[in-house]
Amino acid sequence: MRLRSVGHSGLRVSQLGLGTMTWGIETDADEAAAQLVAFREAGGTLIDTAVSYGYGRSEQIIGQLIADVVPRDEVVIATKAGVIRTETDRFVDVSRGELLRRLDQSLRRLGTDYVDLWYVHTVDDTVPYEETLSALDAAVASGKARYAGVSNYCGWRTARAGTWQRAAPGRAPIVANQVRYSLLDRGVEREVIPACRALGVGVLP
Repeated sequence: MRLRSVGHSGLRVSQLGLGTMTWGIETDADEAAAQLVAFREAGGTLIDTAVSYGYGRSEQIIGQLIADVVPRDEVVIATKAGVIRTETDRFVDVSRGELLRRLDQSLRRLGTDYVDLWYVHTVDDTVPYEETLSALDAAVASGKARYAGVSNYCGWRTARAGTWQRAAPGRAPIVANQVRYSLLDRGVEREVIPACRALGVGVLP
């Protein structure tokens, strides 16, 4: 499997990633281990998860697998914060304090000191965007995240976030935007992909 750079960053990932949204719900730990082993044998490196996946169980399973099945330095771990799911509800909170608290939670579950790519999972207009983005700065500056990204950002939000992060020294550049993109859902081609291309932001479908 080929490796590709994420946008104009030094982060390199396999061109196919392993999504873990069903881990801990539809996919148990044994099935997850088999998937991860097959993925690594095919040359895959990128594992994608989130605080909300499997109500937190996805990250826990990944933590077990990188301790017992695949070495941490052989994989690129991407996770997201800002959305919390329970059995009955979904909550959004992208405040600085909540995001950084959830990052610490992710690191404990994953059993690692850092994640390779950390996303803001979604938009919440009740929080000033510069507050949300400052959490990315803090995470990268502390070494808890190597690279920063956004998820589910439309074109103008991507452009605003990317430009804001480049406007002052010390801010963490936005290197990736994870969006819904497939042959059945090509809406991001209208504005999101052109914005990402102009700013050197990688698109992770």
